[in-house]
Amino acid sequence: MKGGDPTEAEAFLAGHPEIRQFEAFLTDPSGVQRGKILRREELVAAYRHGRPLPCSILSLDITGADVEETGLVWDQGDSDRDCRPVPGTLTMAPWLDTPSAQFVLTSFEKDGTPTAADPRHAVARVDAALRAAGYFPVVAIELEFYLIDREAMLAGRPRPPAGKSGFRQSQLQAYLVQDLEDFSPFLDEVYRGAEAMGLPARTLIAEYAPGQFEIVLGHRTDALRAADDAILFKRLVKGVAERRGYIATFMAKPYATWSGSGMHVHASLADSAGNNLFAGEGEANALLKFAIGGLLATMGESMAMFAPNANSYRRFRRNSYAPVGPAWAIDNRSVPVRVTAGPPASRHLEQRVAGADANPYVALATVLAAMLEGIEKSIDPGAPIVGNGYEQIAPSLPSSWPDALAAARASDFLPRRLGERFTEIYLAIKQAECERFFAEIPDLDYALYLRLA
Repeated sequence: MKGGDPTEAEAFLAGHPEIRQFEAFLTDPSGVQRGKILRREELVAAYRHGRPLPCSILSLDITGADVEETGLVWDQGDSDRDCRPVPGTLTMAPWLDTPSAQFVLTSFEKDGTPTAADPRHAVARVDAALRAAGYFPVVAIELEFYLIDREAMLAGRPRPPAGKSGFRQSQLQAYLVQDLEDFSPFLDEVYRGAEAMGLPARTLIAEYAPGQFEIVLGHRTDALRAADDAILFKRLVKGVAERRGYIATFMAKPYATWSGSGMHVHASLADSAGNNLFAGEGEANALLKFAIGGLLATMGESMAMFAPNANSYRRFRRNSYAPVGPAWAIDNRSVPVRVTAGPPASRHLEQRVAGADANPYVALATVLAAMLEGIEKSIDPGAPIVGNGYEQIAPSLPSSWPDALAAARASDFLPRRLGERFTEIYLAIKQAECERFFAEIPDLDYALYLRLA
């Protein structure tokens, strides 16, 4: 069983006498953080002995409702699991009014084995398989998000917020520097928070819609840490937005007429000395091609991992920067797998399928697993697309939540790579959530059918 080092907690307490409380949380299969607040005097004991959390915390759908089909509720009497601090994640929570810090938890069974339902262990499983084969992942995660006007959100009609000038952008205006200046108080606070938290926040751009932004996170040679970065970054953005009177959303498609928000996974593989095995220029090398081949071959059955909600499927449209079918290209954003431009030593792939609403642990585990699948099976990805991929790629990915779940349930790849029990639990949660979603009758049904049907 791995857990936190008490000396890490003691050093943090000594260096931050002002901190009064600690948020201790894990991320459930739906990507939601759940846990406890500990007082200052409880921190060292939590690092020494862990903290118990009920096993049902990993059975919840996105609404927080139990999914009994997981076998993690009454079948086990909702017994506790031992949750341990993740080394290196003890950091500030600078958006909170009460002086606070936070740390990530990961769950273990009573015998010390990893809890199958904890999505962080799915990344660890795939990462270990890659390392055993002599491949060391280098990973970064990009997340797009929207700022929403708080009052409009509360009224149920989202709209872009006004910036510091009072101007409310209504045009697309991709990459507009003025938008970055208008929201500089919020963005500056995000960067300050990232620095305080040790997050490698890098390039900032205004994206392809009013109020949509992307901050690039730097590459990590530790895949688990890259996923932890994404979780901590989302919490930071949401917390700072609320302090500033906005709502930040990583929903895949908050507006019908504007672009969706994606989670782009950048990845390469290094050898034990840190040399990039994808390096080169011109045509992709054999190892990179096989990794791409695995991503393309498993993309359809993996869509439930990349697009975990009903709203996720509104994002996949032609000419939307979101994919419609498996393909790859070099320096081309009209395809789901892009080999990036740049210096030959930094060559890597970018998987552009996942939405910003996907669980970073689940999405990253699936991407890395697909790369390993392609390498082990020497899967040929075919020729790269040249030009407009939307004019050449036939739509073939599951286009709805029920179809994606059916494809995932039929998959041999997902349980074999991510773990049979994890995949079973994840799909049970999403299936129950899907059935609950479609049992509701939305206002649009009444508007279309109540009088005329």
